[in-house]
Amino acid sequence: MSQERAVPASAGPLEELSGWPEELCRRELPSVLPRLLSMYQRSDSWIEHIQILKIIVEMFLPHMNHLTLEQTFFSQVLPKTVKLFDDMMYELTSQARELSSQNLEIQTTLRNILQTMVQVIGALTGCVQHVCATQESVILENIQSLPSSALHVIKSTFVHCKNSESVYSGHLHLVSDLLQALFKEAYSLQKQLMGLLDMVCVGPLVDRSDGILNMVIVIHSLLDICSVISSMDHAFHANTWKFIIKQSLKHQSVIKSRLKHRDIITSLCEDILVSFQSCLQLAEQMTQSDVQDNAEYRLFQKTLKLCRFFANSLLHYTKEFLPFLSDSCSALHQLYLQIHSKCPPSLYAARVPQAQQDEIAAAFLVTLDPLVGQLLAFQPFVHVVLDSTLELPCELQFPQCLLLVVIMDKLPSQPEAVQSLWCTGSQVSEATARVSLLKAIFDSFEQCSGELSLPVHLQGVKRQGQAEVAVTLYQHVCVHLCAFIASFHPSLFPELDAALLRAVLSANMITSLLAMDAWCFLARYGTAELCAHHVAVVAHLVEFIQNFPPKAAGNLPLWQCISFQALPSELREQTAREVAGLGTAQCRKWLSSTRTLGELDSLNTVLSALLAVCHSAREALDIGQQAAVIEVGSQLWAFLSTHLVTGQPCVQQALSLLLPLLGSFIQTLDPPLISQVVTLQASLLQSEPPDHVRLAVLDFVSSLGKLLLSEALQVITLNCCSCEQNH
Repeated sequence: MSQERAVPASAGPLEELSGWPEELCRRELPSVLPRLLSMYQRSDSWIEHIQILKIIVEMFLPHMNHLTLEQTFFSQVLPKTVKLFDDMMYELTSQARELSSQNLEIQTTLRNILQTMVQVIGALTGCVQHVCATQESVILENIQSLPSSALHVIKSTFVHCKNSESVYSGHLHLVSDLLQALFKEAYSLQKQLMGLLDMVCVGPLVDRSDGILNMVIVIHSLLDICSVISSMDHAFHANTWKFIIKQSLKHQSVIKSRLKHRDIITSLCEDILVSFQSCLQLAEQMTQSDVQDNAEYRLFQKTLKLCRFFANSLLHYTKEFLPFLSDSCSALHQLYLQIHSKCPPSLYAARVPQAQQDEIAAAFLVTLDPLVGQLLAFQPFVHVVLDSTLELPCELQFPQCLLLVVIMDKLPSQPEAVQSLWCTGSQVSEATARVSLLKAIFDSFEQCSGELSLPVHLQGVKRQGQAEVAVTLYQHVCVHLCAFIASFHPSLFPELDAALLRAVLSANMITSLLAMDAWCFLARYGTAELCAHHVAVVAHLVEFIQNFPPKAAGNLPLWQCISFQALPSELREQTAREVAGLGTAQCRKWLSSTRTLGELDSLNTVLSALLAVCHSAREALDIGQQAAVIEVGSQLWAFLSTHLVTGQPCVQQALSLLLPLLGSFIQTLDPPLISQVVTLQASLLQSEPPDHVRLAVLDFVSSLGKLLLSEALQVITLNCCSCEQNH
């Protein structure tokens, strides 16, 4: 806006009004106010605008009906006031580049604009003060234009002040006094406005929708201001946040579904991280000598106090609005990880003196523990933490492992449904895939190779009468995992068994060792519930044997697939003997029959079942049963090797089963039979049999290492091995 627009068009009438006494203003209000409002709307002069606004606010506003302020004054004047302020801000920013100590015209213009802006903010402050002074409780709908206009002006002012270094291009000192006055006026306006908003109540039910929306807009506007002033005035920033949280809770019942919870949580998390980083930087700079007497330490304590305030605010807000925070869980998760990645014993932690580490832990880190407790039963948080597609950078892997251990420690006190939510993977009906907590712990533990190798040390568990000692990450996870297992809910033992087995079979040695240690603890110190679980498993096995008795020939295809080691000793001995007895009987039956190739498939099933017994429960067979197996094995070998074509697949399958079966009894086989087997193997390999036959041959040859062989048999065996090597 050009300089000439600052010349008033009707200074005479305004000067006359400015001399009126209070009683005359009250009496003439109905006739004068419409004329003033009309002049205000028509005027193009900034100075005239501010003169009219000041006259209305200072002389006529005190006599207006407070119930009709919105209709008679605020809605008619404030929109144009905001536009006026924006125009001045645009003009200020546009001409600021030309500011210099030599260009006095621009300097004067900019200073005049700044002075006018200060007066505009002062007039808005007068409006706020009047409402506060005349009403004990304020209905927001009755003043709805005032908060929104004031907040717009406040934010615009703070943004300009924040960017003033770049806006004024090195000539800030020429206007710094007025910029400081502008900031102070906006600061005062916001302080007064927060006092006014503290008096606000949502209006009658008929106007409730508008009232809710207006309050939501106010809170979101204050949130925007927070992002601007965060680096300008820490105390003011904290007070603004305090007010946002207070108003959100005050009107919680009516605005909870309208608030931008994600924006609020994200902003709080960002402010926590920024203040925490500042706290660490200050701690790094401090020396041990006279630390409590220097200014750096006092600033450190002040910043740490700010961290704690933000963390407590987040804790309070999360507790009250948890059902609405499903899309904020990722930010909360990342906050926890980021903070712990910057704290010892993380490899990425700042070098902070031990005394300050202890202060940070006692004043700030303790607030994160109840935050995890609040989120424990919240399913969206579970999905975020256990997301099967979660990819974390190296510096966050260790904090993730610590978080999972913290969660594991808290679960025993939770209801069964919450434990089940964490300890079972995602169901088919769920949209996102998640792993179980136990699998996540082993996976996360595996990613902490650096922390395991150094190793890093964590705070140990205190024991009565003993000093606390630091422990390695392996010890830390192992102790807490075993404690968790000791209190594990019986219904979740299948999940525990599956997770431990998967980890034991892991290609990562340290992960496998951790699972083995946990499993040993499980076996030694299991609870009564665990014993009950094992009893239930055994009962299930008994029921299985009753439903599929090994004595029935039709069940042999099933028993050939079962490891007898999985059965308790008594059941293992019983079933192994029954399968062996039935198997030898079936072999004799086949030998006494027509012995066609078509019947060889059923014989192979029998041999497979016998081999399963010999591999996993041979010690359960008495001498007579072992002799019976050797006898039928020898007879079958003699028949198959002389009467059937060894190139037939079913014959090759039979031979590949007979070879390891005979090999398991190598110590008791007759030397002539061993010689026959070795001789046939050499000719068998000449026909280039499939791999499973080759493996069976090698298996039998390896069993010969336990025997003292004759020279002739050694030659045959070596020829067999040479033949296999050539193929």
